[in-house]
This record gives sequence, structure tokens and C-alpha cells, in this order.
Amino acid sequence: MTQTPGTGMTSFDEIHDRPDPRDYFQALGPWEYRTPHHAQDVFRRLAGACGGPSATVVDLCCSYGNNAALLNHDVTLDDLYARYASAEIAGLGTGELIEADRKFYRARRRPRASRVVGLDIAANAVGYARAVGLLDAGFAVNLETTPPGPELRRELRGARLLTVTGGASFLTGRSLGAVLDHADGPVWVAAFVLRTYPYRPVASALAARGLRTEKLTTRTFPQRRFTGPDEQRYAVEAVAAAREDPRGRETEGWFHTALYVSRPTADAEAEPLAKLLA
Repeated sequence: MTQTPGTGMTSFDEIHDRPDPRDYFQALGPWEYRTPHHAQDVFRRLAGACGGPSATVVDLCCSYGNNAALLNHDVTLDDLYARYASAEIAGLGTGELIEADRKFYRARRRPRASRVVGLDIAANAVGYARAVGLLDAGFAVNLETTPPGPELRRELRGARLLTVTGGASFLTGRSLGAVLDHADGPVWVAAFVLRTYPYRPVASALAARGLRTEKLTTRTFPQRRFTGPDEQRYAVEAVAAAREDPRGRETEGWFHTALYVSRPTADAEAEPLAKLLA
């Protein structure tokens, strides 16, 4: 394993753009990556609150459609870890796995599922998520460097919830703003952000578009175990430098995320975040 340049974190870049998600789940499983699990109930609640179950959700850094799988289907993250590590799945070619996954997810589809548009720079991952029906639309695009094209702009019009569970440390207000600027109504933003990363610049960019950002202060969310002492040292130092307390969290061997939700001021005043997610 190598480190991501400019950080003290282990890089898992090589698993994010494979033809299917087996290597992704098998590589992250030993480190107990959990963020999509924590996001499952949060995103369901927020999607219902900001536009109803049929609201369009835009998932930034969507990878293989993991958040869409958990949002719209009666499956858990542990179900997915077990599925993609199973002997039954191991012998399938990617085309066979796509067919099997279509049936798997179709049988577990929740009624009144949200429409999900996925964005990621990993073309293979997005293509898989579209092929199995997890994404209603998917685009391999980097909004940090490339403005949305005509087709993507059309898909963004109905956006009501923008979600992020991975990659927040690579995003700025530019990517989030590109979604907000093309929506035809108010959009809420929900992001699980590593405590090693300062979210204030993004919150400031969202404030310029009329969104108030709240941080859930009642808890943090374990992301994954550290791969070694170097990662832990980096995380503890970065969290302390951000004037947060790493004791009981990063000191215990885990990256932790904080949940930030940005909403129009009137919505934020009408129902505080802690009450909305109680």
C-alpha cells in the first residue's frame, strides 16, 4: 500500500476504477470501512424531508453506486461485503456479475425509491452502477476541472439532495456549486467529512449560494481502521491541529467523519439538524 501524495493516508486508488466492485469490497473489508452504512439511514431521512422519496439525489464520488444501493434497496453494507467476497460470485465474469446483480437489486428494490444521479471520475465504476440499475443516470466527470455538459445539466435540474460519503477531501465548492447552479429548486447537501479535513471553505462557498451549514455535534462516525501507525499519527495530529479532540476516536485506531448538512436558511431554522436526525 502507498500513501496518497500530500497526505498521511494510505491510497486505495487502484480499486476505485475496476470493471466491477469485487476488488473494492475485498480491499476495504479488512479495514472495516463503514461510512456508507452510517449514511444509509441519514440519506433516507434527508431525501424524504427535502423532497419526498421520489426526489432526485445526486451522489458525488458515487463509485460503484454503493450509496444508491443502500438508499433504494433492502440491503446493508455488510450484505454487500459478504456478497462480493463470496465463492458464488468469485467465479463469475464481469458480464455475468452484472446480470446477477441486476436480479439481486431488482428483487430488493424499495417502493418509491429515489432517483439517483451519480458522478465520479472513475468511468468503469460509474458504468457498472448504471449497467446494474443502481444509477438512473451516471457521468464520469471531474467537476473541479470540467463544467457539466448539456446532458448532465438536464439531469441536475431536479436535484434536491446532494450527497458525499467519500472524496470530500478532494472536493471544493466548485463541484458542489456546479450542481446547485443547475438545479431548478432548493438543494440540500449532506457530506460525511473526515475530521482531518477542514470543511469551512466548502461551507463558505455554500453560504454564498444561500445555504446554512450545520455540523451534527451529537456524534461522529467511524470511517475505517488505520492501516498502520503512520496513518494514526497523521490523523491524531491533523485532528488536534483542527482544534478537535482525537481522544476516544482517532486514538482508538479509527478515522472518524463528521456529518455536515447544508440547507436553505428557512429550512434550517424550521427544524434543527439534531431534531431532524434524532
